[in-house]
Amino acid sequence: MSNLIEKSLVSKEVFKGNLLNVFSDQVELPNGKKASREYIKHPGAVAVVPITQEGKIVLVRQYRYPIGKLLLEVPAGKLDKGEQPDECALRELEEETGYVAKNIKKIASIYTTPGFTDEIIHLYRAENLILSKPSPDEDEFLDVELYTKEEIKEMIADGRINDAKSMLALLLAGI
Repeated sequence: MSNLIEKSLVSKEVFKGNLLNVFSDQVELPNGKKASREYIKHPGAVAVVPITQEGKIVLVRQYRYPIGKLLLEVPAGKLDKGEQPDECALRELEEETGYVAKNIKKIASIYTTPGFTDEIIHLYRAENLILSKPSPDEDEFLDVELYTKEEIKEMIADGRINDAKSMLALLLAGI
């Protein structure tokens, strides 16, 4: 399998942002030829499928600027520097929805789009929720909505839920 590995020759950071950094690298291909690779370094993130005692699934609706649309998603957010995914999942759940989970279980870790980013999202299922008070980031505006499993399945089938991380998290959480 080492015949598939690309070797980094030169790495250049071309943009440093608040959320991510963009690189342009020169690599040596397995056949000895040279090529360029552009990619984004991301701090990682979590996504949580919160399930109430009544069996309702908690989702958030928010505007996603890059696509210019409102999306219905599972609560999610990026890891802070040095933060563990489990801690981030609990924090993001409470910040975005106001729910605190007594039980949280990691169900998977996924690479979102490995062709151009190293972003990894850790997926969780959260149960035994206690409603507290949401405290979203100052630049974060969202609505918290509760749905039954049947409604979730219908919304996935008809395209009202089309966010990949949410769809996979819901599927793997058994929704």
